[in-house]
Amino acid sequence: MSAAPAPPPSLQVRGLAYAYPDGHQALHGVDLTVHRGERVALLGPNGAGKTTLVLHLNGILTPGRGSVAVGGLPVEKPHLHEIRRRVGIVFQDPDDQLFLPTVGEDVAFGPANFGVTGAALDARVDAALDAVGMREHRDRSPLHLSGGQRRRVALATVLACEPEILVLDEPSTNLDPVARRELAEVLLALEPTMLMVTHDLPYALQLCPRSVVIDDGVVVADGPTHELLADADLLRRHRLELPYGYPAPGASEASIMWTSGRNPTRS
Repeated sequence: MSAAPAPPPSLQVRGLAYAYPDGHQALHGVDLTVHRGERVALLGPNGAGKTTLVLHLNGILTPGRGSVAVGGLPVEKPHLHEIRRRVGIVFQDPDDQLFLPTVGEDVAFGPANFGVTGAALDARVDAALDAVGMREHRDRSPLHLSGGQRRRVALATVLACEPEILVLDEPSTNLDPVARRELAEVLLALEPTMLMVTHDLPYALQLCPRSVVIDDGVVVADGPTHELLADADLLRRHRLELPYGYPAPGASEASIMWTSGRNPTRS
């Protein structure tokens, strides 16, 4: 018997080009493949094209040229309902996702819109809140939660839809050190494929074994995160900067990982 065909990658972007109506060419032919279960950081300076790329993943923008597929399904008009379930975007500001009276209602909103009801909906809400450590807050108002707690509830609203790929927009922004650590622990325990858009290079290293650098609408580097962050010339050319006190570029992988809070003996 022949072996079963390999499943398609979670994300396949081929030759993606896009110009805004004012004529600004934001993407110039991006190729990107993210396999199932990968955690990939998308790095680059402001205006590099990162947000434009993300807006193509669930059909908010339509390619001028090229294609995008999620789990083998083309991101095209006939498939947008399913694509928007498969691609879960967690926005930088939790206020963009939390707008109902209670945490439980917010988390139920997405799957209910995809037709989940009754006991199945309750199970989805409980599972999503368990995954982010917020089940005990199910009946509270999101307005009464800390910033870190609200960020985790926003994540739960997406997880409840059981996405194929989780897209995180600057997840560490405005978090204190404890909330930052708590969110990292949650994210490291999740199974969905992850694409994290961030300027926070240590967080990228802590969470994503692979990074892709995009600048001026093209992919300029793609490789192991610790290698890219040790490349001083690459960081300088593309206006990426490690925080003060971080190991100098060229430091050993083990040194960088210990500073970021990762044990270099563990994957």
